[in-house]
Parts: sequence; structure tokens; C-alpha cells
Amino acid sequence: MANESLKQRADFATGSVRAHILRLAVPMTVAQLVNILYSIVDRMYLGRMQDTGMLALTGIGIVMPVISILTSVASLCGTGGAPLCSIARGRGDNDEAERIMGTSFSLLLILGVVMTTVVIALKEPLLILFGASGETLPYAEDYLTIYTLGTIFVMIGLGLNPFVNSQGAAKRGMMTVTLGAAVNIVLDPLFIFVFHMGIKGAALATIIAQFCSAMWVLAFLTGKKAIIRLRFNRMKLQARRVLQIVGLGMSGFCMSMTTSLIQIVCNATLQSYGGDLYVGAMTVINAVREVVFMAVNGLNNGATPVMSYNYGAQRYDRLKTAIRFSVIVTMSYALLVVIVTMAFPGALFRVFNNEPELIAVGVRAMRIYFVMFVFMSMQTSAQVVFLALGKSKRAIFFSLLRKAIIAAPLTVLLPLIGFGTDGVFFAEAISQLVGGLVCGGAMYFTLYRKLPSEPTNAQIVV
Repeated sequence: MANESLKQRADFATGSVRAHILRLAVPMTVAQLVNILYSIVDRMYLGRMQDTGMLALTGIGIVMPVISILTSVASLCGTGGAPLCSIARGRGDNDEAERIMGTSFSLLLILGVVMTTVVIALKEPLLILFGASGETLPYAEDYLTIYTLGTIFVMIGLGLNPFVNSQGAAKRGMMTVTLGAAVNIVLDPLFIFVFHMGIKGAALATIIAQFCSAMWVLAFLTGKKAIIRLRFNRMKLQARRVLQIVGLGMSGFCMSMTTSLIQIVCNATLQSYGGDLYVGAMTVINAVREVVFMAVNGLNNGATPVMSYNYGAQRYDRLKTAIRFSVIVTMSYALLVVIVTMAFPGALFRVFNNEPELIAVGVRAMRIYFVMFVFMSMQTSAQVVFLALGKSKRAIFFSLLRKAIIAAPLTVLLPLIGFGTDGVFFAEAISQLVGGLVCGGAMYFTLYRKLPSEPTNAQIVV
């Protein structure tokens, strides 16, 4: 009975499109928020350590690009495989859907082993390259060493959870990260302050939490309640499926990797022009960005299975409704974020650290960084549409455009021509404006306008 109910909820070709999106988006948004608590809680506790809090906070900021790289590899399989799985289900081909998920799982295991080996071998030169100073390197290295040992758990939990959500089981997907975050929140103060493990304790709490999340998602996908199950005889790697998964997942991978690239360039530039204080300010700004961006990701993740399913079922009228609804709601929320960050930047900084020098630097930086956030949300929504419909080349291009082609060069150039540390934050604002307008315009004129407004069984090429 429970399995039959899940099948009905996962039939996105019937019922209200908006209701389907919200039913998936609300728990996914909660899951996004809870997932972010992994790193946010670490930064909040470490930033308040007596005497060494500022150095530990900055050390975490240096490590974050490496962690983003690890999670981007997991998203390569999750964001690539889950939409293909939904499209196959929309066509009624559940066997192919299971083979796609099994292939993704095998890829996650292989990539997990490779990334663990590479990061452990290269951690010190990587951290120095990414902006670690002599004072912050020991903190960054201690955290990264322990965190990397849990990479395989990150791969499984993060990489397979989209397959839970794609089956309409958003609440179970939410529990994947809720369980891990709850464990992390409990263990963090215990390991950091009670056992006096400091930054090592924060990393240990995180990998234990990730292990719990990985076990939860595996228990569901191998159990009887799942529509599409993870089966051993569906895990064989086949070149065609691997290329499809990697090709489509390359968009999410590029988004995450370019985020890492920007963090690296920002940290290195800020270290050169302003020192550890400015790197610490950027660490807090990135933490705030992660929190406010979770609703954007949650809504878009909720819309993706609905878009993919209706695209596979050739219900283009419903697909168009899903696109319109997700874009409007996302941009309305982003406008609210801009208002809050412009009005209360100091209060947001005090959540992490009370040092007056950090707040003085951070208030101006935060206002510059978030002033064009509405346009960044436009790009994210448009890019998710390309991803949901399997248009990987366009999704990849727009991933690279904003960050690698616009933001990264400007981050280096603007400080050189006289903007100093402000140039780093202006670079982000400019890239949000230009990237959002170009990506949103391309989605509207090359895809959305080609979709009919009435139900049709004709295949539309977009």
C-alpha cells in the first residue's frame, strides 16, 4: 500500500504542477538548509573558540574549495543520473531507470576512492595554493585530513539522494541530510569543547554524520518501499550510460567546480591584498550565501523531477507551467534576500564572530556581494531547466560563463586596476548581473517559447 501510494505521488503527469513542485520543494529546501548546517555549525563553533577562533574560521575557509570539489564529483553522478532516471520513468521504462541508478552508484564508489587518494597525497600544496598562510595552514590541514577520510560517505549520501527525491520521496530525501546534520550538531560541541579536539573534532563529527546519511539513503534505495531500487545486477558499467550520466551531470559538476575556482581565486587574491582578516570575512559571506541559497536550490530541485518527468511524457503544457512557476517564486525569494542582506549585514556577521575588525571589513563586502543576487537566482533557475531537459551542453556553457569566464578574471583584474579588496566583491556582483541576464534570456528565447501551451504528443526539439 505504501509503495502504491508513492507511485501515485511520483506520477507528475497528473494533478497540480505547482502542488507537485511544492510537495517536493518544501522538504528539499529543509534538507538543503539542514545539509548546510554541516559546515555552518562547524564555522559557528570554531569561530568562537577562545584565542584561536579567528584562525580556525579562516582555516575552514581555506578548506571549503577542496570540500566543494569533493561534493562536485558526487553531484556529477547525482545531478546527471537522477534526471535521466526521471525521464526513463516518464517513458514507463523502469528497468532502464534502475540501470541508470546502478551505474551512477558504481561511478560514485570509483570516484570516491580516487578523490580520497588524490586529496590526501596533495593536501598541503593544495591548501597553500588556495591561500593558506603559515598561521592558518595547520588548522586547514588538520580539518581536511580527517574530512577526506569520509569522502566515500559524501559520495553515497549526496550522490544517491537525488534518486530518492526523483521517486517523489522528498520527505525520505530530507531525512537523509536531517539525520546527518542532527548527528553533527550533537557531536560538534562534544568533540570540540568537551574532548578538547578543536578543529579535528569538528571534522570527525562531520564524517560520522556523513556515514549516518549514507546508510540511511542506502537502506531506502535497497528496500521494498522504493519504486526504483538499487540492485547489484544493475550496477554494471556500460559506456553509453556512463557517457549520458557524465554528460548531463557535467553541468552540476561545472557549477560546483567553478564555485571552487572562485573561492580559490578570491581567497588567494584577498590574502594578497588584505590578509587573513579578509579571507575570514569571505568565509562568513560564503556561509551566509550557502544559507540563503538553499531555498533557491530546494525549489529548483523540487521542480527538476516534475520537469524531467513531463518532458519524458511529452506533456509540454505542464512543463511550461513548471518552468514559469519555479522562475517566478525563485526570483521573488531572491529579492527578499537582497533586502535583508542590505539592511542587516552586521547582524549576520555576528552569528559567526564578534570581532569588530572582521565586522567592519565584512559589512561593506557583504552589501557589494549580494546586491545582484536576484540575477544569480535567474541564472540558477534557467540552468536547471536546461539540466532537467537533458540539454547538458547549454547547461555546461552557462555554468562556465558566469564564474570561469566573467567572475574569475574580474576577481584578479579589478584589484589590480585600483579597486583593491573591493574588486573581489564587485567581480561577483558583475558576474551575477551579466550571467543571469544572458542565461535567463537564452532559456526563454531558445527553449520556453518553443514549447506549446496545450497538451501534445508531438516531440518538440529544443
